[in-house]
Amino acid sequence: MSSRRTAWLVFSIGGLILIGAGVSLVGEAIIYKAEGKPFFWMGTAGLVVLNSGVSVFGQGVIYRVRGLLGR
Repeated sequence: MSSRRTAWLVFSIGGLILIGAGVSLVGEAIIYKAEGKPFFWMGTAGLVVLNSGVSVFGQGVIYRVRGLLGR
């Protein structure tokens, strides 16, 4: 397996995991807010993880496109 394919798999799968974790954290923050509990830090952490996942997944897309174009 080439290093570019390995990088694509790692970044793509890692990005999807981070996106799912971020959405879960944001969902928990929404539940906290509905219950009247402090939610700011949970929501902030969720958005940070979610945006990190989008960035990591985007890097995986770049590796995939470069692999298909042979660069």
